[in-house]
Order: sequence, then structure tokens, then C-alpha cells
Amino acid sequence: MVEYNIPTLLTFTRIGLTVLIVIVFYVPWEYSNIACMVIFAIAGFTDWLDGHLARKMGQHTSFGAFLDPVADKLLVVLTLVIIIETESSIFMTIPAAIIIGRELVISALREWMASSGQRDVVAVSNLGKWKTGTQMVAIGCLLFREDLLFLPVSALGYFFLYIAAVITVWSMYQYLSAVFGVGKANLAEKL
Repeated sequence: MVEYNIPTLLTFTRIGLTVLIVIVFYVPWEYSNIACMVIFAIAGFTDWLDGHLARKMGQHTSFGAFLDPVADKLLVVLTLVIIIETESSIFMTIPAAIIIGRELVISALREWMASSGQRDVVAVSNLGKWKTGTQMVAIGCLLFREDLLFLPVSALGYFFLYIAAVITVWSMYQYLSAVFGVGKANLAEKL
């Protein structure tokens, strides 16, 4: 049964904002890039806010624990896909593919660990939070796509995207090491 509360409604809002970003991105309007960046920033804020409120108000639910990472992955993956479609270069595609690939692997890993009652092994780490923050800055800059006064916003987007890709690989290594460590421990117990 789905339990609706403010954090869960914020998570649903993030999913709706993701769809809105994709629609606005393709609208032939000279300010669509600014609108997309603002919508993305609001969506990113709801990611922080739903977790904060769930902890503060004691409104953790199993449905919320399932839906929150799904909404996060949709936001990042769909936004990167539309950016890749317009940028269409190997320099954009490689770090984006690394980030998207990691999201898929870690999602599957979390599902597998949860099904075996060991979800805590792949709980979000501080490195994962740094990865999320860096990729949010990168994607926001890449959505903006223009220089702002003297700031090369698009170049900053590329810079942060590459940093996010490096952190992504590092955090995936940590998750996989933790999971394989548990697997080895379980195997040793059976022997």
C-alpha cells in the first residue's frame, strides 16, 4: 500500500518536473535553456527537501525509500540524454554514459541487496552525496548552455561533468567492494 506524505509528494513532484524539463527543452523559445535550468534546480532542491522532511518529521516509508532513488535516476538520466542529443560529441557522451551506467548498476545492486535483506550494505555514502552534488551543478550548467557575463557556464558544465564521472567510478568501486565483501563473508560462513 502506498503511503502518501509530504516527502512522497515532493518525490512525485520531482518526477513531474523531470517531464517538464524534457518538454521545455524542446520548446522553440529563446529562454527555454534558462527555464530548464531553473526547473532542474527546483527539482534538485526537492531531492534535498524530501529527505530532510522525511527525517525531521519521521515520515520514512518503504514506498518513499523505493521511489526517491527512482525519481533521482529519472532526473539525472533523462536530462543527460537530452543534453547528449543536442551536444552530440564523444566528450559529452563518455562521461554521461559513465554516470548513466553507474546509476543502472547501483540501482540493480540495491534491488538485489534489498531482496536478500542487506540493503544497508549499499546505503548512500558521503561520496555518493558529493557525486550527486557535482553532477547536479554540471547538469545545471549544461542546461544553461550559454556564457553568463564573464563565466563560461558550458565549459564549467563540462568540467563538473568530468569530475562527477570520476567520483561516479570511485563511488561505484566502493559499493561493489562492499557488496563483494559481504558475499565473501557469507561464503566463508557457509564453508
